[in-house]
Amino acid sequence: MFKERPPPEEERRVRANDREYNEKFQYASNCIVTSKYNVITFLPVNLFEQFQEVANTYFLFLLILQLIPQISSLSWFTTIVPLVLVLSITAVKDATDDYFRHKSDNQVNNRQSQVVIHGSLQKEKWMNVRVGDIIKLENNQFVAADLLLLSSSEPHSLCYIETAELDGETNMKVRQSLSVTAELGDPNSLASFDGEVVCEPPNNKLDRFCGLLCWRDCKYPLSNHNMLLRGCVLRNTETCYGLVIFAGPDTKLMQNSGRTKFKRTSIDRLMNTLVLWIFGFMVCMGVILAVGNAVWEREVGSLFQSYLAWDLPVDNFLFSAFLSFWSYVIILNTVVPISLYVSVEVIRLGHSYFINWDRKMFCPQCNTAAEARTTTLNEELGQVEYIFSDKTGTLTQNIMSFSKCSINGHAYGEVIDPLGAQPKRLDFSSFNPLADPDFCYYDNGLLKSVKLGDLHSHEFFRLLSLCHTVMSEEKKEGELMYKAQSPDEGALVTAARNFGFVFRSRTPGTVTVTELGRPVTYTLLAILDFNNIRKRMSVIVRNPEGRIRLYCKGADTLLFERLHSSNNHLVNITTDHLNEYAGDGLRTLALAYRDLSEEQWEEWSERHRQADRATDCREDRLADIYEHIEQDMMLLGATAIEDKLQEGVPETIAILSLANIKIWVLTGDKQETAVNIGYSCKMLTGDMTEVFIISGNTVLSVREELRRARERMIEFARTREGEKEEGMEGWGKACSLGNGFGGDGGGDGREWPSVGDKQQQCPPPPGPPAPRPPSSTTLDSISGEFALVINGHSLAHALEADMEGEFVSTACVCRAVICCRVTPLQKALVVELIKKHKKAVTLAIGDGANDVSMIKTAHIGVGISGQEGIQAVLASDYSFSQFRFLQRLLLVHGRWSYLRMCRFLCYFFYKNFAFTMVHFWFGFFCGFSAQTVYDQYFITLYNIVYTSLPVLAMGIFDQDVPEQRSLEYPKLYEPGQLNLLFNKREFFICITQGIYTSVVLFFVPYAILSHGTQGTGEPLADYQTFAVTTATALVIVVSVQIALDTGYWTAINHFFVWGSVGSFFTIMLAMHSQTLFSIFPNQFHFVGSAQSTLVQPLVWLTIVLATVICIVPVLAFRFLKLDLKPQLSDTVRYTQLVRQKTRKPAGRCMGGVRVGGVPEGRLGARGGFRRSGYAFAHQEGFGELITSGKNMRLSSLALANFASRHSSSWIDTLRKKKHSNTHPPQNASGESSPAPSYVSGSAPPLSNSSSLLGGSQDTPLEEGTHTLPVILPQVASGPPTNTPALAPAHVPSADALTPTSVRSPGGDLVGGWNLSLGAVQDALFGWRGIAYRTSGTSSPGPPPVPKETNHTM
Repeated sequence: MFKERPPPEEERRVRANDREYNEKFQYASNCIVTSKYNVITFLPVNLFEQFQEVANTYFLFLLILQLIPQISSLSWFTTIVPLVLVLSITAVKDATDDYFRHKSDNQVNNRQSQVVIHGSLQKEKWMNVRVGDIIKLENNQFVAADLLLLSSSEPHSLCYIETAELDGETNMKVRQSLSVTAELGDPNSLASFDGEVVCEPPNNKLDRFCGLLCWRDCKYPLSNHNMLLRGCVLRNTETCYGLVIFAGPDTKLMQNSGRTKFKRTSIDRLMNTLVLWIFGFMVCMGVILAVGNAVWEREVGSLFQSYLAWDLPVDNFLFSAFLSFWSYVIILNTVVPISLYVSVEVIRLGHSYFINWDRKMFCPQCNTAAEARTTTLNEELGQVEYIFSDKTGTLTQNIMSFSKCSINGHAYGEVIDPLGAQPKRLDFSSFNPLADPDFCYYDNGLLKSVKLGDLHSHEFFRLLSLCHTVMSEEKKEGELMYKAQSPDEGALVTAARNFGFVFRSRTPGTVTVTELGRPVTYTLLAILDFNNIRKRMSVIVRNPEGRIRLYCKGADTLLFERLHSSNNHLVNITTDHLNEYAGDGLRTLALAYRDLSEEQWEEWSERHRQADRATDCREDRLADIYEHIEQDMMLLGATAIEDKLQEGVPETIAILSLANIKIWVLTGDKQETAVNIGYSCKMLTGDMTEVFIISGNTVLSVREELRRARERMIEFARTREGEKEEGMEGWGKACSLGNGFGGDGGGDGREWPSVGDKQQQCPPPPGPPAPRPPSSTTLDSISGEFALVINGHSLAHALEADMEGEFVSTACVCRAVICCRVTPLQKALVVELIKKHKKAVTLAIGDGANDVSMIKTAHIGVGISGQEGIQAVLASDYSFSQFRFLQRLLLVHGRWSYLRMCRFLCYFFYKNFAFTMVHFWFGFFCGFSAQTVYDQYFITLYNIVYTSLPVLAMGIFDQDVPEQRSLEYPKLYEPGQLNLLFNKREFFICITQGIYTSVVLFFVPYAILSHGTQGTGEPLADYQTFAVTTATALVIVVSVQIALDTGYWTAINHFFVWGSVGSFFTIMLAMHSQTLFSIFPNQFHFVGSAQSTLVQPLVWLTIVLATVICIVPVLAFRFLKLDLKPQLSDTVRYTQLVRQKTRKPAGRCMGGVRVGGVPEGRLGARGGFRRSGYAFAHQEGFGELITSGKNMRLSSLALANFASRHSSSWIDTLRKKKHSNTHPPQNASGESSPAPSYVSGSAPPLSNSSSLLGGSQDTPLEEGTHTLPVILPQVASGPPTNTPALAPAHVPSADALTPTSVRSPGGDLVGGWNLSLGAVQDALFGWRGIAYRTSGTSSPGPPPVPKETNHTM
């Protein structure tokens, strides 16, 4: 029945056109199956999977118990109805998902392919293709399996493929067949091909293939350049033939599509724990009641045996207690109803639709909306602490543009209009009819240099037009389309095209260029190709005059070492330009050339041919030959390419940082490029305390660098603590460290003097030299602005088992971490490391196939639908098109989802404990007989009808503050990170309130009705009256409670809350009616009870009294909490209310400062930072194919800088407690607090005493008070007594903000509530009470030394 699995392969042998031979190896067919079920297996397999959930198994167990008459006090339908409902909904969802998987599989498996069979082409479905078949591919077709390319219709048997589905890269790649099979171009010759391939077994390595072709008694080596992989698309190639090597699940595409890890949220894990606790609590209650039953049956029940005997098979009080225990387990199971899990899934589905429908996360440029690809992780979006981001295509647009250049010591590209006007874009059309109309450039000086015939400029662009591996396609005259291996290389060739040096076409031995309107054909003698070790590429060409020249472009650090000594002066000038370009975050490249004599060329060419034919160490031999010729070159200049940031990236990173989210960039780019982008997007700022560079090549060196970094952090913390103590002695004598450590300052590690009565510096207090590595607790107590940069080989050492703890403890203290030159596997390992060592939620965001492993490893994966294919999107949990949408996803949707889910769970557990515990108290008054308090229909409908919709409405629509305030006050995000809204403490508070409510709901009606009478004098103390009264009071109390818990009312909330109350009365009156009793006399036993009970005034008095006793303590507690310990959201709502009352209709301006952002200028140069070197390609180019005469196909025509956070708020205290709980304190000396720091134009930070709790609450806000984004008072002598209110964090450009005192119309500084409000808002924003510098904030680096200012003391 079951097919025997073949043994694991050590090598694969494939014989062409011989299915019988290949089938004995039991190779997989080309049919793929990603679905889980079929028609026969769906029901049993799906039920098996569902009952693996503990909750479903538990409810099935309860259902079985309810089918036993001796122990069941409830009808079986009270459990089976909700259980079947849940199982059915889940089954339908699973069936729908699997249907689409089947549909996708069938679509792929039924694609048509042309197979060579007996000398003719026959159409076969993909699923019927077998290993060893030869298939024909045509242009724009998908490759059906992993093929060995045998022949092609293109010259030299080349073919062109697009691999976006494999590696995310959209640029064209070239593959070539072996020369011995190139002549097999027709089905007849292919049918006689009987070659045998011996190769490696199936694996997931996309860039590697090793094998041999054995044919005609010869062996030919095979490499990845001979392979076409499944998932690729054939481009610009009419036809080709290939031999199937790997099929179906053995293909590299399927080998890389590993199963997605099942992700569960922290709330899910907590719920599982709480459910087990509740089950244990329920068992304890059952035991208590069972013991009570045993005692009662022995002491009291025995007196009734003569006329009320035990039911069979009960024959003693112990067996009666045993059955009573199981009866109470059934009755009390509603503390965790099955509707909980249904409601959670419905709420999550609603949150997912809100994300999909959010028009503010829709990108009109690419017509892409945000998509929630999972429904299980929404609330965890509100708990993220670490973001791991790719750089290229995620933070940047991955669209390269030629920005600046340096030619023979002259810099071009910087256009500054003294009048401030927008520079005019150059028009190349009149100068060059072949120019690219989309090319943008503004410096007319470079164009003039070309027009005037400057030889250096001509040679510069000639190099760019010749030294590359770009392919050109010209469908009609003048319409060129370039296909480049990297966007950088395409940008350089396009720049040369616009400046008059147009690359037109190439053949295996020539390159044709139109130079200033004149066509010139160069003989291509050799291509010295790029790789990641050489970091440069060269071409050797012969011009029509016969002169031979080598052109080279590459990383300046490597190329400058190979220049002739006469270039020293030019090197110095060009180095300055490169530093300037790197400071602007541009990707730089150096250009050089060398003239060769005929003798030099002949000698080198012979050595090159020998090395190329070598069978061993071929790459090393070629590298030595390349090194020999690339010497004594002459420098031409340098280029600077801009990879533009995506819109809103700096602002997004600034906002997320204020929300206490740490951002790590994991990129394959080199260190300098990544660091410069880090400064451009304001992840790194010049005001940081220190940026640590980890670049060791050995384990010991990396360990030492990490140790030194930790020591520096501790040293800063101790120095800061000392300054804090000095600041307490006198405000005027305070001094601070620079670099923004104290909150302002800025620079690159130096101390900047502060402004006071006397300008002075405080030296750091002497400490012990070389302190021991601090404990985690010590490091966690440090709150400085640190950053860490580590490269790939150092990271490899840091990820080793004995080093990972040191790396994590150091990196997690930093506000930003950049990992450079990392592999996709290292990205996943870094994420896994943080998950392992930190109890924090991680989010990974990327846009390419190299980010898939990271996205799958993180708690939450986000895919950017950008330039690098859709692999990242397919592997993600959420997707959108712009990085800037991440702040809305987290701060709005994530925070709301977390808030709603927490409020839902708190209320759900409360209402069910209030409902269920009444049975427990009733047990002591009914002889522990397992009699239920309520009608069985009420028990069934309580969680399905009466209380389900209101809590669903709250869980789906509730808000604490509007979305604008969520973005303006990032500190509101922190309760989710600290898991404050639903945890074990909150759970116990909820169930305590529920138990208290159950006590009131039972004993108040019991006490009143036991002595109450009707108007006729008849007693009210009967079971049915008590049941109706208690049930009515319960529904009213929980409805009032959810009305109090709801923070955002919609029409749906009103309808559900009051409609549920109305439905309760309607259904209860119907259930207790004479009509239903007459139809089902054995099912409805409460006939007439509701009608007779609800007309009694005493009953309504009882209901009102119980409601008041239940609700008034809750109201009192909440008012006291709001007054004594308000939450951040309470303060935000209050400030918003005050603002609405005091806002004037005139514009939001004051003091000449406009509220809002200022367009951000380009960053200035940062001296001392390394430039971004060579970044024009990331893989080996096409050089070998071009120079071997097997070249490309012939053309048809030939946030702003912000200060360190104030850590005196209560939420930061909780954060420190969290860290101390995670890491037991070992060294108290490390517990340091931020010290007050003063700089020019700044005020001392607000103290804790001026919080909302301690401020004067009797002083109203004065009319006319305006709030501005971080507008602070000027420095005054002595401690300030009045501070203006701070406004939300709009993250405007700091250039627009100046220190301004805000005064009321009366002329006095606003005080009273404003001071305390400012302190609370200071905690909300995480921004210190420090004035922004009026200059230098847009560009990192050391700030200007503040001018000395005297203040009268």
